[in-house]
This record gives sequence, C-alpha cells and structure tokens, in this order.
Amino acid sequence: MRDGFIRVASVSPDIRVCDVDYNKESIKKAIEKEWENKSSIIVFPELCLTAYTCNDLFFQDSLISEAKKALKEIVDFTKGHKSVIFLGLPWDYKGKLYNVVAVISNGLMLGLINKINLPNYGEFYEARYFNRGFKEPVWVNFFDDVIPMGTNILFECSNVPNLIIAGEICGDLWVPNPPSVEHALAGANILINCSASNDIVGKMSYRDNLISNHSKKLISAYIYANAGEGESTQDLVFGGQGIIAENGKILAKSTRFKNEAVRIEIDVNRLVLERRKQTTFEQGDEDGYFKSEFELEPVELELKRNFDSKPFVPDDMSKRKERCEEILTIQALGLKKRLLHTGAKNVILGISGGLDSTLALLVCAKTFDMLGFDKSGIRAVTMPGFGTTDRTYNNACELPESFGATLEEISIVESIKRHFLDINHDINIKNITYENAQARERTQILMDIANRDNGLVVGTGDLSELVLGWATYNGDHMSMYGVNASIPKTLVRHLVNYYADTTDDKKIANILYDILDTPVSPELLPPENGKIAQKTEDLVGPYELHDFFLYNALRFGFMPSKIYRMAKKAFAGEYESEVILKWLKVFYSRFFSQQFKRSALPDGPKVGSIATLSVDSRDYFSGKSNAETLLQMPEGFRPVSVINISAISLEKRISNFILYPDGKLKFKLDERPVGAFLFTVTYICT
Repeated sequence: MRDGFIRVASVSPDIRVCDVDYNKESIKKAIEKEWENKSSIIVFPELCLTAYTCNDLFFQDSLISEAKKALKEIVDFTKGHKSVIFLGLPWDYKGKLYNVVAVISNGLMLGLINKINLPNYGEFYEARYFNRGFKEPVWVNFFDDVIPMGTNILFECSNVPNLIIAGEICGDLWVPNPPSVEHALAGANILINCSASNDIVGKMSYRDNLISNHSKKLISAYIYANAGEGESTQDLVFGGQGIIAENGKILAKSTRFKNEAVRIEIDVNRLVLERRKQTTFEQGDEDGYFKSEFELEPVELELKRNFDSKPFVPDDMSKRKERCEEILTIQALGLKKRLLHTGAKNVILGISGGLDSTLALLVCAKTFDMLGFDKSGIRAVTMPGFGTTDRTYNNACELPESFGATLEEISIVESIKRHFLDINHDINIKNITYENAQARERTQILMDIANRDNGLVVGTGDLSELVLGWATYNGDHMSMYGVNASIPKTLVRHLVNYYADTTDDKKIANILYDILDTPVSPELLPPENGKIAQKTEDLVGPYELHDFFLYNALRFGFMPSKIYRMAKKAFAGEYESEVILKWLKVFYSRFFSQQFKRSALPDGPKVGSIATLSVDSRDYFSGKSNAETLLQMPEGFRPVSVINISAISLEKRISNFILYPDGKLKFKLDERPVGAFLFTVTYICT
C-alpha cells in the first residue's frame, strides 16, 4: 500500500461447464495463490462459477441454487483475509435471472454487480437467459444477509485513501457509453471487468486498444479477466487472457490461450494526482450510488512493476522516426513563428561543440528549410575561452559549415582578462567569478551581434539544466528564444543520435557521433593535458537520474520517498541506492534554490508534458482565504525557510505564514485571491 501501490490480479481459472463443485475448488485454489502473491484485488471471469456456455442449462434451478451455495462457501473461505474478490455467476431475483459479479472480502458479501448490456447478436444469445440489470441498487437476500445488487455500487477502501472500485461485465465495455464512465465520474479509479469474450482473428488487438484507451480516457486502472479454454464445448474458443491497464498503458497481460493469472501493482496515487491536475475531469454526481466499504491488509510489496529509466525518451523504436521528427518539427515551428512575427531573417547561435548547441543548430536548419531562407542567415558564433579543447573547437567550427551556416569566431580570452582587471579579480583564482564571467561575456557578444545583424539570439539550454539551475544567471541562461527549453538532456542526446543515424551526409554524421561521445561540460576551466577537465555529471550528477527525478516530480507530483523507491527499481544494477539518494538530494536542493533563474527565463516551445515550472494556487486551494498544505520534502531534508512568496494578481498580500518542522506550510490570505501565487521553499540536509 505504501506510495499508493496496490497489487492486483486477473485470473482465468480452470473450469468445467456446469460443474459448480469443480469450479468452486479451482477458484479457491486460485484465491489462495493470489494471497501468497500478496494480491489485494483479485478478479475472475464472467459466470466463472458455472461457466458462460451453459446455454439452456441456465434454466435448470439446480444449477442456479448450486452456484449460490458454492458462492457462500467461497465467501466463508475468505474470512480472515482482507482482500477484495470479484467473480461471476447467474443470480435469480423475483423470478428472473441476472448475470452478476459477486464482490467478496473477509468473509462478507459486499454486493452484486449487474450486467446492463446483454449482447444478443452473432454468436451471443444472452437475452434468451438473462434480464437487463438494475442501475440503481436493490436489496437482495443472501442466506442470512441482505446485500445491494445493481450497477451503481462503489466499493471504497476504508484504510487506503482514494481507493474506490467499481465494475462492469464483458459487453458493458463495448457499448458507446459504458457504465464505467459514470463510475469513474462518481469517483471510482479502479475499474474491473469480468468477461467471457470469445477469441477470433483480430479481436485481441482491438480489445487491447479498447481497454488501454478506456483507461486513459477515464484516468483509471482497468482490470480485465476473461474466460479461458474450459468454456469451449461447441463453436467458440475462449482465450482466457487477463489484461491490467493503467491510464492508457497496459502494464501486464497473461498468455493468450492458456489459463493462468497475471498480477502487477497499480499506482492509485498516480491516478489521483492525474485527475487532480486535469480540471476537465469533473467529478460527477454520486446520487444513485451505494457505497460499500471494505478494508485491505497492509502489505509491504517488493515491486514487480517496471519503471522506465528514461521516461522522456521514446521507448518504441519502431516509431523512432515519427516521434523524433515530431519533436524537431514542434521546436522548429516555434522558432519559425517567432521569426515571422518579428521579421528577423537571421538567428544568432552560440556554438560550443556540445550537445545542446548542436540540437539548437539542427532546429535552426529545419526552421530555415521551412521558411525557404538561405542557411547563411544562421550566424553560428564560436567563442573559445580558457577551457575550450581542440575536440570541441573543431566540432564547433566544422558542424555549422557543413550545414551552410555562417561561422564567426570570437575569442573571449583577452576580453575576460581585461574584465578581470576591471573588477580586480585574480585570474589565478578559478572560482565562480572566473567561470560565470566567461558565460556572461559570451551572451553579451551574441546579443550585440543580434543587434548588429537584425537577428534573434537562439538559446541552447535544455530543460534538465534549467531545472538544476546549471546556467549562469544573465549569461547562458538568457536568450531571445530557447528552442531547447522543454527538451531534457536524455532527449537531447536521443534526438542528436537520431539525426546522426538517419542523415545522408556522412561528414555531418561523423561530427555528430563525436559530439555524442564527448563528455558534457561547460568548459569554463582550463583543460588537463588537452582534455576536458570540468565534467558536468561529476558535479551535479548523472543526467539520466535527474531526468527520472524531474519527470516523476513534475509530471505526477510524487513524493521524494516514492521517487527514490521507483529509482532504485528502475536503475537496479546501474546505481547503488546510496548514489541514487545522494543525487536525489542534490536534485531537490538545486530545484528549489534555483527557482529565481526559472522565473526570469525567456520563452520557448512546449514540446512535452513538462515545460512550465510555476504553481497555480487555484489548483490546490480553490480560492480559499486560508489554506495549509504539506510540502513534499525529500527524505533526509528539513525545511528552513520560505525564501520567496510572490503574489500574482492578488487583491491583498499573503500574510501570517508558518513553516513547521514536519513540512507543513500554513498561511493566511488577507483577502480571497483573484489569481495565482507562487512559493518557493529552501531545504537543508539534516
């Protein structure tokens, strides 16, 4: 349960048509196995106690009564086990038969879910046996108990916040307006489907897309359990495939045409945060719904779920070209519009021989192709300084010329020496002044050339560096349009590599491969034996770690402890836990302390889901006059002060704020806000 992870299972048990005793025992064995695997939610197929293909035997009272007795035995069997189980059976009520799913937990029946949409076409004849179910629950007898039966039932966990389950049955999913739509809007974030869907050619991919898209649209987890080969006695074959999806992604699938179980963790916390962020996902009306409570056994899980160690990098190599071209085109279109709007015919680009300026050059070249401009209007300026190596210098000179850009070389060595004399700085003291003076001199040169040539300075800094504040304020931090502003370093590398792999120009490809092989460095310190002395990743940490932290912190709002847990799983065998924790602390420390740089950034095109770094109070506090929130501190840190609370479009200022040692920030607004406000918190390591 920790961090919102709940292990769920989809099970296709071995069954026999109309052999209720056999099916009961098979289901009990499967339940026991899932308990051993610490599954908290266990889903079985539609009508699995009797089988789906009983046909006219559904009219036999003995079958219906035996199914109810078997269900009672399974309910009693679960006593003492705090999991929640979904399984299908036929149910008689007031002389009519219904296709239902029984919901069981800890020796209790929580309710019966009705099937609403009964297919009665092609090979399906459900209307011959079953009646359409009730939306609003009715009360039915189950031995000595009375339980709700209907579609509109929410099963809410009392000891796991925000865990709400609802269900539908097989064909309910395939209609234009599935019941699960209303369930999700009423608050359910885990949807189950007990199904008996036969397999034909092409149906699997359609079903996969249906489930993944449905879970995405509803920002939910979707657990699908299908009937297996024990069903087939006549014309139909059932594949028995279980599918577990979460917010558009299929996390796990069982083997098709084989009766087995599949289990994985779903992230309830992620679903809640996603819904919170998407204000268009409006909470619906709970009227007409009955809430049935259950409790889950707290379990410590060793996560089976995999986490992408490079979440910004496209993982489907078959779509590599499509995705990379899409990204480059978005970047280029942003720059194109800026040039058309300003009337500028030239772009001024500082070229260093590193990855970021290389990507910016590729984007400029693509933009000029779109505009039909001569690439001589790309004014590439290389500005060697104290730390420039022959390797980066040569690449910085050769690459722009290979694209037909205009290359200008301006050494900053003498101007920096003069500047050090002006500010009385000893050139032998290689501190932050020594480094930043070079970055600011380069930016001044670019800005003045832009004025000279009626051009725009194109920024090269990437998202990873902007988040970490790895840029000189009013130096390389500044430009007139930052084409890489929403491209993290891992994606920068991927895009440059893609271009190198696909270009027909072998010279350009070889230069790009060499740039890719060059250590990332600002080259502000003199080289050692002709090689780069200042390696960025030695100072701030591996970019692949920081991009992982960045994605999960900003995209989902996960707590640092959860990100740390996920990172250990994602980078197992690559980084030790201590190393991950070290750089996680660096990430949070730099992220919060460097907000002032991000507040003054020039704009650039939004390419992915993460681009802006401001917080809108309306997302969290709904315009209330008084508010408090729990700040998400990294493990091993404590807050020391609120270093900045800036009011934006407020009638009155924020006042009387208190930052408690546990991370809770409490504040009072003098008046209800009419806009947003930001706050930035500094942390120190304990």
